[in-house]
Amino acid sequence: MKKKKVALLGDSIRQVGYGLYVPELLGESYEVFQPVENCRFAKHTLRGLYDWQNELKDCEVIHWNNGHWDICNIFEDGAFTSKEEYLTNVLRIARLLKKITPHVIFATTTPLREGHPHNDNALTVEYNEYVKPHLQALGVEINDLHALVAPHVEEYIREDDKIHLTEKGARACAEQVAAYLRKYL
Repeated sequence: MKKKKVALLGDSIRQVGYGLYVPELLGESYEVFQPVENCRFAKHTLRGLYDWQNELKDCEVIHWNNGHWDICNIFEDGAFTSKEEYLTNVLRIARLLKKITPHVIFATTTPLREGHPHNDNALTVEYNEYVKPHLQALGVEINDLHALVAPHVEEYIREDDKIHLTEKGARACAEQVAAYLRKYL
């Protein structure tokens, strides 16, 4: 029996978070492609689509997230990526992914613990809300990981860096990601 193929793209919330657990939750009937690298900014993911085109071929479902790198404000002069540029990049990614499969899922950017030095929860919500209707208009399903994590920030987001998922948070997100993937498989 041929394995069903899915892809997980995204920043470190995927790379060292939910992406660690989704393959085991889906089981041996599924082939899960994930870039080894952190997909960072939406523009980095966009560029990566060229490098990953062979691995993405024949994917039945593609799930992806971006956001924390785009919203980051390390110079105290605003987010690295404006909302408008973020939207442009995310929509471009969505259109390219929709050429591979009609089943594309975008995960919202997860919340932070209070006191993160460079990212902001209000801006995270603002960017999430800004892109969601535009993605939905393209037929992209929204996996609202922000809504999943927000009530459990103390349990699901690490205290040391205030941004990455704890094991409990990664497993909770992985269960939701796997459930979204299974809808199309």
